[in-house]
Amino acid sequence: MLYVVVALILVALIFDYINGFHDAANSIATVVSTRVLSPGKAVIWAAFFNFIAAFTFGTAVARTVGAGMIDVNIVTFAVIFAGLVGAIIWDLITWYFGLPTSSSHALFGGYAGAAVAKAGWSAILVAGWTKTLVFIVLSPLIGFLLGLGLMTAIFWLFRWVPPSRVDGWFRRAQLVSAAFFSLNHGANDAQKTMGIIAGVLFAAGYIEKFDIPFWVVLASHTAIGLGTLAGGWRIIHTMGSKITKLQPVGGFAAETGAALSILIATQTGVPVSTTHAITGAIVGVGATRRLSAVRWGVATQIVWAWLLTIPAAFAIAMVTYFALHLAGAT
Repeated sequence: MLYVVVALILVALIFDYINGFHDAANSIATVVSTRVLSPGKAVIWAAFFNFIAAFTFGTAVARTVGAGMIDVNIVTFAVIFAGLVGAIIWDLITWYFGLPTSSSHALFGGYAGAAVAKAGWSAILVAGWTKTLVFIVLSPLIGFLLGLGLMTAIFWLFRWVPPSRVDGWFRRAQLVSAAFFSLNHGANDAQKTMGIIAGVLFAAGYIEKFDIPFWVVLASHTAIGLGTLAGGWRIIHTMGSKITKLQPVGGFAAETGAALSILIATQTGVPVSTTHAITGAIVGVGATRRLSAVRWGVATQIVWAWLLTIPAAFAIAMVTYFALHLAGAT
């Protein structure tokens, strides 16, 4: 059994690495597109703050993911493996096409698909899913409103300051906002993998109650940090330049607005999509100039990818579980 447990933990950390790789765009796209940092320096900056989030936040999100969405009594190694496969495959597909979808929702969809394949719809804990589904709508909306509000406030406060001076100030300020966003990104997203690993340990009997050992916290933050360090450049291009053109002041507003929305969710134990939050904030910043400054065709493609994420990962995980069942591995 030990070998199976170790193998599943490695698969979970591979997902975490891909999560960082896939979602690197969330952390660095704005600071790269405004040329405040080079791509190489930006991923190091983001990866560092992804990792140190391990020492700054609790594990409320991890508990929700691991024990608040699926009945832990039906969770087996096969369910966990199939769920991770569903999330990983969907992440790789969307990375290939440069679509900034939610790794978090891919994980939720995959985990749910595998659980339903094993035990039917009774495996789903409705209360945990209610918060997640509500925040699919709220997360980009909050990001949009905060990005729009911060950008409008900055325009008003600095309306008499020469643009060149404002640009210089916000080039420095964007380093802080990028760090703040990366810290919150690591805090929320790494916890999702912690919840899965804790589920493996619980199913194997290595922990008596659903707790998150600190070594799991460190391993998860290390994996997501290394993934961010690798950088998913296809998605970075989409986030940084295809949605709208950003200046340092706009990058600061988008990163700060998105980080605040994620911080609120993390403190309340809601596993939100950092992708949704930053995309909404970028659109909100672009909309302060004029509505045509946002490339709505690109935004529409992204929204469609968001809507497909949970059902697509769900279906892939179901097929994976049934394949394992036919092979006698369940």
